[in-house]
Amino acid sequence: MGIDKTESGEPIQTGQLSIRYLLDGTATGGMGVFELTVLPGAHVPPPHSHTLNEEYVYVLEGVLRYSVDGTARDLAPREWMHSPRGSVHHFSNPHDVPALALIVLTPDIGMQYFRDVAAIFNTGDVPDRARLMDVMSRYGLVPAAPPQ
Repeated sequence: MGIDKTESGEPIQTGQLSIRYLLDGTATGGMGVFELTVLPGAHVPPPHSHTLNEEYVYVLEGVLRYSVDGTARDLAPREWMHSPRGSVHHFSNPHDVPALALIVLTPDIGMQYFRDVAAIFNTGDVPDRARLMDVMSRYGLVPAAPPQ
């Protein structure tokens, strides 16, 4: 059984984030696995939840700030956190070196989600928020309400 990769074999660049799929689980409705590289100070997705998926984040290199339901931690290599379905989570890299994390989604939202987001972010213009919200909602992602 082969491993699905992006068509070019290259990572999917979404702004300052890089996603390299190792296992696209959308064909089977199963688990997906990808590497996520987050550059220092990168623009990242807003806090959000998944209606259909749970997510595990395991840091391989650097330090990734990760938050689940308001509990934030700076995850160093070999540390991880879990985002249960419906939990509000967020990540960032306020540190000086790139962070590399292994992400496991079950069931997977798939590579196409990241391609769709990349098509919005990589135009060189300010990303169209309405288009981004549409893509997120189609894949079961719900932006968190702004803090009061």
